[in-house]
Amino acid sequence: MNRQPLRLAILDAERILAQAGVGSPRVDAELLAAHVLGVERGRLPLVPLVDRAVVEAIGRLVARRARREPLQHLIGSAAMGAVDLAVGPGVFVPRPETELLLEWGLKATAGRQAPVVVDLCTGSGALALSYAAARPDATVHAVERDPAALSWARRNADARVAAGDTPIRLIAADVTDPDLLTDLDGRVDLVLCNPPYVPEGTEVPPEVADHDPHDAVFSGADGLDVIRPVVALAARLLAPGGGVAIEHDDTHAEQVPALLAARSVLRDVAEHRDLAGRPRFATAVRA
Repeated sequence: MNRQPLRLAILDAERILAQAGVGSPRVDAELLAAHVLGVERGRLPLVPLVDRAVVEAIGRLVARRARREPLQHLIGSAAMGAVDLAVGPGVFVPRPETELLLEWGLKATAGRQAPVVVDLCTGSGALALSYAAARPDATVHAVERDPAALSWARRNADARVAAGDTPIRLIAADVTDPDLLTDLDGRVDLVLCNPPYVPEGTEVPPEVADHDPHDAVFSGADGLDVIRPVVALAARLLAPGGGVAIEHDDTHAEQVPALLAARSVLRDVAEHRDLAGRPRFATAVRA
């Protein structure tokens, strides 16, 4: 009999990943095993024994993860809200903490019928497609300048249309362009943005340094090169009562709210923390 306990294979994978410095070795080991088996992670206890070929397949993925290849690249997807997004080389991998920004946006527009939404620096399309899935009555515009990232966003957008979601409008453009989306001036109910915001020279994990696109992570000496024009763009786009939410570095707890507050048309500026208590995104409302 050539079958082995899955539990032991996962424990071995967890040990290898922990030794490699992976931050969540148990979770990653279980997700990799679930991916190989084609089952949900919660159903792993229902698979007591597996063939040697399965153990070997898990082992190959674990070895790549131990070399700090992103988990999402290995399983081919990342979650945002209720949406699974295809991700891989050439596009920034969405992080769980960005779901807090999505939740704020959904609450901010809960009372608005057929809202107009703009997602700046959309990357894989994570925020735009997750919002569209939650609000099928919305008109969602998603802006991305990088061709590789835009191709991932198109792939994900096509998949969501096939799943029955309302199509979004993908726009190949630079969010720092002062003439961007002038046709939407004063008409937008919500602006969401998860821009590059890490100051150049900041040490980041290997998964980020070696796999996320540099321009999707770093943004000038202080990390604000993209956020500054985004604030100006949001102030121009928003309709009265419309809201803006911008994710930022945990060193920007004062700078980004100050940039928003400096715009006379914006009020109710607020700073928000993530589940770990770190400053994560700032919001404001158009007066």
